[in-house]
Amino acid sequence: MFTFSLRAGFASQRVDVWRKLVRYGAVALGNSGYLLPNSPANQERFEWLASAVRKYRGDASVVRVESIDNLSEAQLVARFQDARSRDYQQLIRALQDYSARASARRKPGGLRRLRARFAEVAEIDFFTSPLRKRAEELLAADGSPASTAQLERINPHDYRGRAWVTRPRPGIDRSASAWLIRKCIDPKARFAFAREGRVPPDAVPFDMFQGGFGHRGDDCTFETLRKLFGIRDRGVESVGRIIHDADLLDGKFGRNEGFGLDRVLSGWAMEGISDSRLLERGIELIEALHRAVMAE
Repeated sequence: MFTFSLRAGFASQRVDVWRKLVRYGAVALGNSGYLLPNSPANQERFEWLASAVRKYRGDASVVRVESIDNLSEAQLVARFQDARSRDYQQLIRALQDYSARASARRKPGGLRRLRARFAEVAEIDFFTSPLRKRAEELLAADGSPASTAQLERINPHDYRGRAWVTRPRPGIDRSASAWLIRKCIDPKARFAFAREGRVPPDAVPFDMFQGGFGHRGDDCTFETLRKLFGIRDRGVESVGRIIHDADLLDGKFGRNEGFGLDRVLSGWAMEGISDSRLLERGIELIEALHRAVMAE
C-alpha cells in the first residue's frame, strides 16, 4: 500500500503522482492509500514514487499489508478486475469504432495506438479480467468483422471428417462450438489442442486468436459457426444467445444460464483432467442445455 501527502501549493505534483498511480494499476483504499498486488516490480514502483514525493517535500510510505479486516481477498481481487474491465470496455469500443470505419477514414497509425493501449492495460491486468480475451480477439482480427464475401465461400462438405483444433483448457465458447461442430457440421469430427502458431496445416482451427473460425464482429465463435454454416435450428439459436452472454459479458440477450455452466467448466478444469476429457464433459453439458431450451 502506498500513502502520501503533499502540502498546499503542490497541485501539479499531486496530479503527477495520481497519474503514475493510474498507470501502475493501483486501486484506492478509501482515503487510506493505494493498493497493488505484492511483487518486486510493484514494490519498486511504489518506492520510486515515494522518493519523488519526498523530493516535493511531502510525506510518503510504502507498507506491506497482510490483510484488511473489512475486505476479503476475493473482494480485493474484484476491485482490480473491475478497474481493468473498465479499461478494456473503453478499448473494445474504440476497436469496434475503428472497425466500423471505411479504410479511407481510418487514421494513420490508429490500430498501432490501440495495440499499444492494449499492452498498457494488459501489463496491469494482474488478475486477468474476463474482457481481456475479447480485446485480444478484436486486435487479432485487426478490428475487422467478416465480410459478406467470406460468408459466401463456406462449403460445408469441405469440413467433414476433419481434425478440429482449439486452445487448451476449453471454456464455455469452445465447448459449445465443439458440440455444434459435432452435432450439425461434422459428426465424425476429431478434436485436438494446440498453442497459437502450432496448428497442424491440415487441421481446422476454431476459437483461436489467429485464423480459422473465431469471434467476428460482435459474434462469439459459436455464433460465427452457426451463421457461416447456415444452421437454422431454434434450439441452436437459443443456445447461441446463452453462450454469447456468458462469453462476451455484454448482456446482449439477457440470458444468464451460461454463467453457471462456465463455472462448472472452470471447476472441472481445476480437477486437472485432460483437455480432451474436459471438452467431452463440456459437450455433454451443452447437449443437456440444448434439450432444456428445446423444451421451453
